[in-house]
Order: sequence, then structure tokens, then C-alpha cells
Amino acid sequence: MPLLQRHGRTWVLAALRAHLDELRRTALQGTLGDCALSEDAIAAALAARLAEQSRSRLRPVFNLTGTVLHTNLGRAVLPYEAVSAVVAALQNPMNLELDLSTGQRGDRDSIVEELLRELTGAAAVTVVNNDAAAVLLMLSALAAHREVIVSRGELVEIGGSFRLPDIMRQAGVKLREVGTTNRTHLSDYAQAIGTRTALLLKVHTSNYTISGFTASASVGELAGLARAHALPLVVDLGSGALIDLARWGLPAEVTVRETVAAGADLVAFSGDKLLGGPQAGILVGRADLIRILKASPLKRTLRVGKLILAALEAVLLLYRAPELLAERLTTLRLLTRDPAVIKQQALRLRSIVQGAIGEAYEVIDAPVASQIGSGALPVEQLASYGLALGVIKGRRGSLRALESALRALPRPVIGRIADKRLWLDLRCLEPADEEIFSTQWSELRLPATAARSRI
Repeated sequence: MPLLQRHGRTWVLAALRAHLDELRRTALQGTLGDCALSEDAIAAALAARLAEQSRSRLRPVFNLTGTVLHTNLGRAVLPYEAVSAVVAALQNPMNLELDLSTGQRGDRDSIVEELLRELTGAAAVTVVNNDAAAVLLMLSALAAHREVIVSRGELVEIGGSFRLPDIMRQAGVKLREVGTTNRTHLSDYAQAIGTRTALLLKVHTSNYTISGFTASASVGELAGLARAHALPLVVDLGSGALIDLARWGLPAEVTVRETVAAGADLVAFSGDKLLGGPQAGILVGRADLIRILKASPLKRTLRVGKLILAALEAVLLLYRAPELLAERLTTLRLLTRDPAVIKQQALRLRSIVQGAIGEAYEVIDAPVASQIGSGALPVEQLASYGLALGVIKGRRGSLRALESALRALPRPVIGRIADKRLWLDLRCLEPADEEIFSTQWSELRLPATAARSRI
């Protein structure tokens, strides 16, 4: 009866039939034990099957990879204020496209427009579902069937083999490369401008750097050239920093406001990277160009819903109190954690981990280097601390088996293997989660091939 009340008759019956089919196949193979046919055994197997089928495929994990904004793990973790706003939006009808002052249909971008204009200095705003979508919309609406000039050194490829030239091709624009991989001058852009030119595009190479004998035209220089030829300058800024990170001792990153002030007509950036919000592609800039983007049929296909806007608004509101941002914005809090505090955390957890993984392995606490991630400041590293798990020489252990066992914990632990050790960087282990992290190690199950014996 409890299973029927929890899962319903249809689901329970389907699971029971599937289990009985498995028992029949096992019996035909001559390997079925009598104990598997008892009522208690069948009930237990049915409960286990239903529990497994009920478990969400989207699960919380411990991100101990050392990459704070990890694309595979969902990038920015949202602050409490954003979570509360999303819960309210989930549970209630919202004035998503209703102007409460007039009672008429409104514009969903208006929910965040005032905040984004205030924080970026731009005249107008629109929001789509990610930065690639923002670039696609810009190119499709402003440059279809015409040429877009971009430096060869800025033809980036982002995760999943997704390349800027592919986006341009999909948008129906012709790519006009200028300069070389390492050096592109303002004169290269000027010489390429012709009657078919629709706009100039500058892309922030956020996921790689070119060093040495290099040159590139600044946003200010390109803005002047674009104005001289009555062309828009659009900038894909990628990471989307809204505030100078150097004030917290982090590597400096050009901000959206600085880019707008330098003369960019449109700026595209992500909501879930350095901004610390939900996945979104944000476009700010000239009001006349934003109106063109909003009128494009593509804008409707790429628009975001009330959940994203609720979370984004809540995160943007935090930026009005920058002196409190390092406490309230989860991404910034993780990026600015004191390595000495992280070291103390590692010292507390070392014996717990060692006791769980057994005598085939050793656990040492060690300094590690974290990274921001998701293409943000790719060569910059943050001093951190963590645990290094290694196989003791002469013992039968496997780092791959250990890594797999950590992923099988109730809340999976995700680390990284490097230099013959499994590294657990504790930068992203919040103090509030430390108890959950500690207690679940008793449930670690290593395969027999690892020949584990507990300490």
C-alpha cells in the first residue's frame, strides 16, 4: 500500500511486471535463487526499482573540480534572493507581460531594463536565452545577406565545438576576416569596409589568450571608425562583468559599462558567468538598434520566461549595494574565499576522507590552483586548497574506480584527475554544506577490484 500511495497503481504495476520478467529470464538461465521469490524479496526489489526510477536525472553535486563557473555543472550558483524570486514565480501568476499601471499588455524586458540601464549606462535592453543566441539575433536582425568584419584572431570556438563562424553562417551573414591571428590593426578594418558592410564585430576572446607579438584595435578605435562610416559597432563581451573585480583582489576584467562608454553600439554578454545570475544572453546599447532586435521574429523564439527574469532581476538588485556583493552574490563569494580558510576546511576533512577510502589510498592536504571557468580569464588562477587522493605504491587501487565511486555517492562528489592523483579542490565547498559532505562518506562503495580495506 505505501508504494501504491506514493507512486500510483499504473507505475507500480509496470515496475512489478518488469521485475517479474527479469526473474523469469534468470530462472530460464538456471541461476535464480529461492530467496528471490519470497514476498519480502519481491517487495524490496520493487521498492528499490521504483526509488531508482523516481530519482531525478538532474541532481545536486559537490563541485570540487577547482573550476568555479563550470559549464558542465551549471555555471553560476544562484544566491538566496534569486532562488526565492524563482520560487515565487513558480507558485504564482506574475505580471510577465502586463503593465500594472495601465492594465495593458507590457514588455517582459521591462522587468530588468531599468536595472540594466542603471548598471551599464546603456540606453536600452533586451534579453534572450544565452550569449550565443544574443549574437545570432544581432547578426540576423542587423546584417543578414551582408558582410560582417571581424578580426581573424577573434574567431573563437566555445564549448562543444561551437564556433563563431558557424553562428554567422546560421545568421545568414558573410564573414569578412581581417588581420592575422596575432595582429589586427585598425587599418585592416578600414580597408575591408565596402558597400556590402553591415557592421563591425569585436569579440572578447574570453576562453583563450594570445601573447607575445600581438596587436588589436580597441573598442574606442573601432567605434570611431564605425561612426565615420555610419556603421554599428557590436561587441560580444562574453563573461559580462558588471563591476570591477579588482576591488576584491581578483584579476581585472573589462566591464559592460566601460565597453558601452567606449562607444560600442551594442554589447552582448552572459547572465550566468561573471555576472553570477541565471543562463541568459543580455543585449544592451542604442535604443534604435534594440528596437530592431525586438521586432525580429527570431527574438520571440529566443526570449526567456518568467523564471529567468525573476532570477535575473533579483541578482541585478544585489549590484545596487556593491559593498555587500561579496557576501550576497554566491559566485563572488566563492571566487573571493580566503585560501587560509579553505586550508582549515581541508585539514578538518582529511581524516574523514581517508577513513572512507581505505588503506589502498592516501589522502594529503595540499595547495591547489582554482580557475574562474566558463571562458572567463582563462590564464588567471586563484590560490586555493584541497585534498589529493592517490594510490599507495604496491597497493591495489584505481583512481578511475575511486572517481566513479565518488560520483555514485548520494550527492556526487566531482573532482579531477591530474598528476596521478584525484584532486578535490574545496573552494566551492560552502561551510553550510560541509556536514552533508562529511556524513555521506560512510556510504562510499568501492568495487572489489580496488581491494579496499578500511582504516
